[in-house]
Amino acid sequence: MESIQATKQRFGIIGNDPKLNRAVEKAIQVAPTDISVLVTGESGVGKESIPKIIHSLSHRKHGKYIAVNCGAIPEGTIDSELFGHEKGSFTGATATRSGYFEVADGGTIFLDEVGELPLPTQVRLLRVLENGEFLKVGSSATQKTDVRIVAATNVKMVDAIEKGKFREDLYYRLSTVEINLPPLRERQEDIHLLFRKFAADFAQKYKMPTIRLTDQATDLLLKYRWSGNIRQLRNVAEQISVLEQNREISYETLKHYLPDMGSNLPAIVNAKKAESDFSSEREILYKVLFDMKRDVNDLKKLTLELMKTGNAAKVKEEQSSLINKIYADENEAEEELASIIEEETNGAQTDVEVFSIPENSLESRKDKYEYAEEIEEEENLSLHQKELELIKKSLEKYNGKRKDAADELGISERTLYRKIKQYDL
Repeated sequence: MESIQATKQRFGIIGNDPKLNRAVEKAIQVAPTDISVLVTGESGVGKESIPKIIHSLSHRKHGKYIAVNCGAIPEGTIDSELFGHEKGSFTGATATRSGYFEVADGGTIFLDEVGELPLPTQVRLLRVLENGEFLKVGSSATQKTDVRIVAATNVKMVDAIEKGKFREDLYYRLSTVEINLPPLRERQEDIHLLFRKFAADFAQKYKMPTIRLTDQATDLLLKYRWSGNIRQLRNVAEQISVLEQNREISYETLKHYLPDMGSNLPAIVNAKKAESDFSSEREILYKVLFDMKRDVNDLKKLTLELMKTGNAAKVKEEQSSLINKIYADENEAEEELASIIEEETNGAQTDVEVFSIPENSLESRKDKYEYAEEIEEEENLSLHQKELELIKKSLEKYNGKRKDAADELGISERTLYRKIKQYDL
């Protein structure tokens, strides 16, 4: 069996990271077999090297090796590209054509970005993996092929399966052995080594002295996130080699070639995009309105309880959970109740007027009958009237700034603009 170091030298793989060495080792181990392999990793980590290793070290090394970028072929023609077609099977099919699976018989096919395959093509591919059979487009004659499939993807396949974009049975057939290549940011010791290799290659290519990094620039090189991985590092090395007159690259010079230097922390991306259509925004607004109505009913219940008993201490004991629910700030609720009990202890009036509603609640303090009457009127308002009132208050609060008002209401600025036109505000 060929050694890891010899294989890396043979295929131009640079680095000594343990994860990288493990990936190369697995490729060497599976090469003599015919099992399917799935290579995973972020874009730009060099996934295309693994299928070359597997093919070159297998008994198929004298057969054809075909690399297919599944994401670059239009959905309407990918079946024809992979499996071929018969003359006249579709518009433009002026002659019978052999597909990659027919041409590569006895060899290896590398399906790059396999996660981009449309579902009908996935069904055809599954049949090839299961029994080596396929049909040309427009043909009813089954053909056999003996092809080893190595696939690669930067898509999280589990997520794609959950969303119905990739067949689970096909995933398990492709990933008999899974080889993962680590991103460049996890191979920190290899970053400067790769940069120096690229710098030397471009110096030779463009016939100019090799660029060198200062110590500070090297530190920056190692700390940068490299979201584009090896591909991005190579691109930066080439730009600097061509554009910079001074061959000693300082921290400031290197920083100029690294995008988004304001933050090297990983970006947090929501797994689920927020719904932007009108119906879901209306649901959010209605939920807020219904919550307000429930709070009003809770206040009404508490007020009537005080009117019946006239005993604030008893109400506190029996309705403490309701009081705390009405007032989100528990400390405020406690202070309010403490003041009620203190007034009752000092012989103050124990009628319902003792209980007041805080200034930051739905209503300011009012007479018990006026308050109950206004609650009854508010309950009769339509949802559209409440929606209009909320929009008006929010626009007044932010002096007509639609973006700020929309953020507070939990809707998009476009929807707020539509509402403003609808209500002629």
